[in-house]
Amino acid sequence: MNYANLSVAPGARAAMPPLAAKVEPVLRVSGLEVTYYTDAGRAKALDNVGFTLNPGEKLGMVGESGSGKSTMALAMMRMIKAPGRIEAGSVVVGGTDLMALDSEGMRKARLSKIAYIPQGAMNSLNPVMRIGAQMMDAVKSHLPRESRGAIEARCRRALQSVDLDPGVFRMHPHELSGGMKQRVCIAIGILLDPQVIIADEPTSALDVVTQRQVMETIDNVKNAINAAVILIGHDMGLMAQFVDKVAVMYAGRLVEFSTVREMFTSPEASLCAGADRQPAEPRQQGCLPGNSGPRALVAAPAVRLRVPSALLQRHGRLPLRAPGTARSGQRPQRDLPSL
Repeated sequence: MNYANLSVAPGARAAMPPLAAKVEPVLRVSGLEVTYYTDAGRAKALDNVGFTLNPGEKLGMVGESGSGKSTMALAMMRMIKAPGRIEAGSVVVGGTDLMALDSEGMRKARLSKIAYIPQGAMNSLNPVMRIGAQMMDAVKSHLPRESRGAIEARCRRALQSVDLDPGVFRMHPHELSGGMKQRVCIAIGILLDPQVIIADEPTSALDVVTQRQVMETIDNVKNAINAAVILIGHDMGLMAQFVDKVAVMYAGRLVEFSTVREMFTSPEASLCAGADRQPAEPRQQGCLPGNSGPRALVAAPAVRLRVPSALLQRHGRLPLRAPGTARSGQRPQRDLPSL
């Protein structure tokens, strides 16, 4: 509507269009740091990570293996185990700082405020318990006074919301396919209508058809309860189809946070702009290629790997030795007698 063409009586003020209501973020992560203490020293897995999400938004968290994606998810759930330690930061969900809660308060917050769908549904379900018993245990720990009939009805509704037959309630995990197990994990995650759902590579072990079904299930669940969703994965094509924003992790830091369109049209981090560049440059220079200033990364310590020389020779990293010759400083190999 063009408000410039409206006629206004002399001396009267033009009515301004109503302003859109400001949406408060449902998730605020700021200054999150995680360190692992090893015999070789301290290894910082997360370094000052922070971002916000609004209700109903979907964030895709991508990055190479070991960049800190799953560590960030576990830190938000306060599930980091020794030798890891959460050093600093805050995770505020719906006005509640999860890092300030005691152990009992955090136990109640899991599944009711923030839910985690683990990587590999094959191993996350108890193989000797029926699906319904596992779901009911999760609800009973949060709603001990709710009747058994009400809890069972809640669990069956959750199964139906992820396109599973209510009969799955009486089945064991080995009776289900991989995609059905993954949807059971999603159903468990939404039992108490959490405000934030973290899905750690929910499609990593599934075929492409089942991948799409699982992603559509997550999308439908998100719309039903208006939750913010964090999707961790490596498939950029899948991210482009199903998420609103993309965050790129590298060496424990958040190097880019943008919308999907901005990520694919004008990426800021050179890690996303050029996949054909040499991966050795960030290690040598301490920053992303062509990226300087506040986004520069601290140089990661070099890690020495003991690789068999035969493997290096096969890939042209070491010159091939003639049969029967020995390396310098080594005894020549004796010829074995022929059999």
